[in-house]
Amino acid sequence: MGSALPLGEPAPLDGLLPASAAEGADGRALGVYVHVPFCRVRCGYCDFNTYTASELRGARQVDYADQAIEEIRMSRRVLAASGVASREAETVFFGGGTPTLLPADDLVRMLGAVREEFGFADGAEVTTEANPDSVGPEDLLCLAEGGFTRVSFGMQSAVPHVLAALDRTHDPARVPLVVRWARDAGLDVSLDLIYGTPGESLDDWRRSVDAVVSERPDHVSAYALIVEDGTKLARQIRRGELAQPDDDLEADMYELADEAFADAGFEWYEVSNWATDAAHRSRHNLGYWRGDDWWGVGPGAHSHVGGVRWWNAKHPAAYAERLAAGHSPAVGREVLDAPTRETERVLLLTRIREGIDIASLHAGGRHAVAGLIADGLVDARAALAGGLTLTRRGRLLADAVVRRLLED
Repeated sequence: MGSALPLGEPAPLDGLLPASAAEGADGRALGVYVHVPFCRVRCGYCDFNTYTASELRGARQVDYADQAIEEIRMSRRVLAASGVASREAETVFFGGGTPTLLPADDLVRMLGAVREEFGFADGAEVTTEANPDSVGPEDLLCLAEGGFTRVSFGMQSAVPHVLAALDRTHDPARVPLVVRWARDAGLDVSLDLIYGTPGESLDDWRRSVDAVVSERPDHVSAYALIVEDGTKLARQIRRGELAQPDDDLEADMYELADEAFADAGFEWYEVSNWATDAAHRSRHNLGYWRGDDWWGVGPGAHSHVGGVRWWNAKHPAAYAERLAAGHSPAVGREVLDAPTRETERVLLLTRIREGIDIASLHAGGRHAVAGLIADGLVDARAALAGGLTLTRRGRLLADAVVRRLLED
């Protein structure tokens, strides 16, 4: 979640949604995202809406759980008053920032508020992100006993100089420990990686991939480093202190990872995500890619219900002030028109393994499929069965595939 808020119309103080948000709601899954905007150290590459202790300026980390709970209570009232069908939460995801900088008891309390307001569907997936140096065995046991089912560790790399370039503070040797502690607590485990860091060689990346495989997690994410404007990393590259990430090297890194994960029994199910089986895919993130509904709790959090997207005040102090006044924390929103929703549908569904129904594309998109097959970007067998699924090369060029599918 980037730190810059988009342009849009002002959101109403009561947070009520337009009538269009309620249409078809009972046929869409509901997820809840809880943003915890605190970090011990700001990583040089990060553009997320996060704050270190010195940046809070009037907000207090100790107050945050109660503020988030207030928004959770409000979310249920707003949806009901807007006529949106009542549904149990299929997934809950705590992201950040570093959610586990808060006491585990606070995370459990916030989760309890979601359970009280919405209820949980059978087998609901409940995830928290964590840094390897932000949890101990007692924390993970508390989370598991409180209803969490899954933890996603921000490993990023197994190579010390790569972690240093990213301003990550953990010791790579701690990763096996936290994985074991999570397993002992009964939690599913995901490990997150970043590739393309300045100074990272293909051999460095191979070390990280091999380290992940050796831990046998249930799920792996591997994202190419993006240099975001305004970050420390962008300034370092602009000054010539670090090299710009190399696109060709990143492609080699992706292919290495995809092959290694496949050999180890992982299946790709989204361009940057692999799981041991369908049951261990991130159902929360699949909800984003499939265009389901989600309520985003916390400063700068984004929500989406039935084609209405809105976003909260960015700074924790501004967020807290709005809640204290009895107002919705939402500051802006947009109602997506039909062409925008179709563009997003194609963009997002193309990224996942199930792909998109070719018959659902407009004429120009359908006509583009033959050329995409010829270029080795789309799986021919899947296309013959009526579905568009990316090949490995297609995943590397997913944005180009989408552009061609959207051409008239």
